[in-house]
Amino acid sequence: MLQRRTGTPRRGAATQRTIAGQQSRPVLTRALAVIEAIAGVKQPVALVDLARRVALPPATVYRLCQRLEEDGYIVREGGSRRYAPGARLMRLGIAIMRAGGASSVRHDVLKALVERIGETCNLTMLAGSDVLYLDRVETRWPLRLSLEPGSRVPLHCTASGKLFLAFLPKPARNTLLDALPMPAHTPRSLTDRLSLERDLNRIARRGYSTDDEEFLAGLIAVAVPVTDSSGTVIAAVACHAPVARLNLKSAVAAVPLLTAAAAKISATFVE
Repeated sequence: MLQRRTGTPRRGAATQRTIAGQQSRPVLTRALAVIEAIAGVKQPVALVDLARRVALPPATVYRLCQRLEEDGYIVREGGSRRYAPGARLMRLGIAIMRAGGASSVRHDVLKALVERIGETCNLTMLAGSDVLYLDRVETRWPLRLSLEPGSRVPLHCTASGKLFLAFLPKPARNTLLDALPMPAHTPRSLTDRLSLERDLNRIARRGYSTDDEEFLAGLIAVAVPVTDSSGTVIAAVACHAPVARLNLKSAVAAVPLLTAAAAKISATFVE
């Protein structure tokens, strides 16, 4: 008489059931799972790791990635099978951040900050190899710089840009710096990589970034990070002003106010 086998299921059975369940989902749902997995890591992710994250066979993930790559949502690092967000996905993320229901809350935080500091404050994010202005509240003073939401500025010579570079994982930072042009916008711009990386290391240690007339002569700025629930830097709160009205030392003294505002904005990104 045959006896029924009891005990622990064979190794891998649970994984196979999970994969089978994932494969039964619509293609769109699986593609979105792949996009979310790629966007949720700090550096390009290998195909095998990606398949494990979404619980799908590597062959299935490869086919999904091929289509997403063709459509510009993801890119392969140097032709390898390591995937990162593409330009189209980044544009989509930026549009969502600018149009989301929490955008009015963030704007109110910036307004309150400007009332406290008396100078223009911005919400920025990393967009490829640029800094993108998501939102901005102007000071009432007549002497000011006009940069509307949607404007882009360089990474290497702005407070927000250097902040983003400083908090990138080293592999992602190196990849970006390898291809980043560093022209001189003023005599104070850092135009060689060694000097810039020394500054980035200082920024990472102290937790805020400055622009001491590096982007525009006569303009200073300070920026602090906005993080998500995992501690990843996703945006920055920055304040800038003409040196005729505010020197860099006084701007740095406002870092606690900027940090408090950044914490309130961070809360709007919590899932």
